[in-house]
Amino acid sequence: MDQHIDSEILFRIERALEAARSVLTRFTPGAVATEYKTGHDPVTEADRAVDAVLRRELLRLGEGWLSEESVDDFSRLERERVWVVDPLDGTREFVAGIPEFCVSVAMVERGLPVAGGICNPATGEIFLGSLGSGVLYNGRPARASRRTNLHGAMILASRSEVKRGEWKRFENASFTVRAVGSVAYKLALVSAGLADATFTLTPKHEWDVAAGAALVLSGGGLVSTLENAPVSCNHPSPLLSGLVACAPGLADELRTLIANYLPADCNPSRHG
Repeated sequence: MDQHIDSEILFRIERALEAARSVLTRFTPGAVATEYKTGHDPVTEADRAVDAVLRRELLRLGEGWLSEESVDDFSRLERERVWVVDPLDGTREFVAGIPEFCVSVAMVERGLPVAGGICNPATGEIFLGSLGSGVLYNGRPARASRRTNLHGAMILASRSEVKRGEWKRFENASFTVRAVGSVAYKLALVSAGLADATFTLTPKHEWDVAAGAALVLSGGGLVSTLENAPVSCNHPSPLLSGLVACAPGLADELRTLIANYLPADCNPSRHG
C-alpha cells in the first residue's frame, strides 16, 4: 500500500470511528435492550446502528465488506481490498456496563490486515495504525512491548474464559493475568505496549481480530494463529482457531507455555 493510499485509508478509519462513537452516545451501557442470536451471543440496537454508520463512512466502489452484523456478501472473496469490521466487540461488556467494549475496523488487502483502528468509547481510547505508519495511541506514537521474558509480564485474558475457569492453570505463573472483555481491545492494548501479550485457545472470527492483528503488527509485535501461521482474512469461513499476540521477545517462551493446552490439530509438536 503506497503512502498516499495508506494516509487516505487511515483518515477514513479515523473518521468512521468518530462517527461510530457519536452514534454510541445515544445508548447507555448497562441499560440497553438486548436480543440473543444463535449461540447465545447478545446483539443490541447499538450494534446495528454502528454497523450502518461504518458501512457509510468506509465502503467505496470496488471494496468488499465483512461485518459481524451484516449478511455476508460473498462477492467480497473477489475483492482485493476488504473492510473487516466488528461494530461492537465486547457486546456482553456493553450490556453489563463494563467499560471494555470497542468499535473495530480493519482494512484487509489480498488477505493481509494492513491497517486498523479500534476505539473504546467508554475510556476515550483510540488506537490507529498501519504497516506503513506504525501505531498511534490517542494521537501519539506507540509500539509493542520490548519485554523479553514472561517473568513479571502482563498477559490479558478473555473475561469469559477466566469466568469459565480456563485460566486457573496459570494462576501460579510468574506473570500477571488480567481479565479483559473484547478481544479487539486486548489486541489494541498489546499493540501500544500497554500489555505484553494476549492469547486465546478458543476460535475467533476474522471481525474479532483483524483490526487488532493489523495494529499489533504495525506496532512491531507478533501475532499468529494457534498453528503459528500469519493471520489471514477474507476466507469463505471467517473462523480462526485462536490467536497469540505478544511482544517479539516473548514469542518462543509464550508458545512453549501454551503448547500443552493447544488442541492436537493446532500443535506442531504433536504431529509427525
